[in-house]
Amino acid sequence: MKNLSLRQVPTQIDRKGNSNSFPKIHFSVLPIPHRSIADPKGHDCDFVNIAHSHLINGDWSKLIDLLPGLNPFRTKHILLKMQRDPVLSLEFYDLALLHKPNSQKLESHSIILHILTKARRFKAAESILRTLIPKISSSELFSSLLNSYRLCESSPSIFDSLFKTYAHLKKFRSATDTFYCMRDYGFLPTIRSCNAFVSSLLNLGRTDIVLAFYKEINHCRISPNVYTLNMVMLALCCSGRLEKALQVFGTMESMGISPIASSFNTLISAYCNKGLMSSALQLKNKMQAKGFDPNVITYNTIIHGFCKEHKLNDASKILKEMNAKNIIPNTVTYNTLICGCSQMNNVEMGFRIYEDMVKNGVNADIVTYNALILGFCNEGKTKKAAFLVKEMDSRNLMPNASTYSALISVQCKRQNSERAFEIYKAMRKSGCHPNYEIFKILIVSFCQNKDFDGALELLKEMLESWITPDKALLNEVFDGLHRSGGTHKAMRFLSNADVLRFIPEGFFDLKNNLSSLVSGT
Repeated sequence: MKNLSLRQVPTQIDRKGNSNSFPKIHFSVLPIPHRSIADPKGHDCDFVNIAHSHLINGDWSKLIDLLPGLNPFRTKHILLKMQRDPVLSLEFYDLALLHKPNSQKLESHSIILHILTKARRFKAAESILRTLIPKISSSELFSSLLNSYRLCESSPSIFDSLFKTYAHLKKFRSATDTFYCMRDYGFLPTIRSCNAFVSSLLNLGRTDIVLAFYKEINHCRISPNVYTLNMVMLALCCSGRLEKALQVFGTMESMGISPIASSFNTLISAYCNKGLMSSALQLKNKMQAKGFDPNVITYNTIIHGFCKEHKLNDASKILKEMNAKNIIPNTVTYNTLICGCSQMNNVEMGFRIYEDMVKNGVNADIVTYNALILGFCNEGKTKKAAFLVKEMDSRNLMPNASTYSALISVQCKRQNSERAFEIYKAMRKSGCHPNYEIFKILIVSFCQNKDFDGALELLKEMLESWITPDKALLNEVFDGLHRSGGTHKAMRFLSNADVLRFIPEGFFDLKNNLSSLVSGT
């Protein structure tokens, strides 16, 4: 990529990475500084030449003997002398770093990075950058690379690698700072690096910055590709701007970019999320008309959309269409249908789908079993749920928090708090951590069975898990203790300093009431 002259760049990413700060600016490209270093003389010159000779001849034992005399000045000159051989340069750099780490300073790190990126050894360069980035600020690192740029007769790919590495590490502020500095000096990242940045932002849900950065790409005349536009459409869909996403999709071909299957899938998913199933089906048909065969992701998305709308018959029709077109359903396909059946209290239908799944050689996973177990538990069919738990065990699938939650819930609904507590203990023993809902349903069940001591013990374990109860739950436990003659136990519990920090504000009125009852005032 050649150095680009950017005489008028209308926007910039602010130093904090905020997406709403893009002031218009006009500036000329800054000149690239040229920093030279003094030539080695005397003993330094002799050392550099001898070390260079050992490297060229592969005399590693002699080179290691020489390393005690290595210093940062000599390291820089050895690397500069070796820069046309990136393999030997990296071997020397690694050797020096291992045996004489204090011989490496930021300048020598920068030189090896220039050597590697100029030779297109980007993975090795990124590996070094990953070790440097946590120790050095983005401004220092950029400045060092810029100041040694002409010295090493480098290429713009060095800055592209730096920007992309920040993106991969999700260092968004550093990435935006680097982008800003690159543009100041006439360098622009490749679209692949821009895509890496956008992808990292999407993974963290920062759609606001994605859309702002896309505007910046356009202003800088960096040509997007189909992957860029797919991610922009996804960001727009996630932001609830489906119409705008459709506009981007509509302009693809005019930009000379052909959509791919994932372009259609992104929009189909957006339609399904909004419950616009007819529009999703129309787009699937348009996809086929354009010569793109819907894939398993397309069908899974539509099946999920129908299940979400409680339209199991329509979802089943899509499964039949998949089979008719020889598109093999996967675990996600079956899990989506089984979950939909369980949520509609039609677990028997879900179980038949599960049997088809096994028959067709598709592996059931923990999600499959959890959906069925929850469905059977909700319908009070505990024996079938227990059978599935045993089957899970036979397939070496460990129950997770969702499995235990379903089993505990059904026992509590049947007012069998002792059995629910046994499952809870098995859950803790297995290493699974109960959440707020599990604690709540157990505590309420104990209170309903008048076992307020057990409820208090569970409340204590809840607090030890750093989960804060709400006022209603606390009132249920302490009112019950008071009615059953356990007011002193409640007071002793509330006097614990570790407990007090979890008690919601305003709850102390109850504590004061309890105190009054104990004192008889």
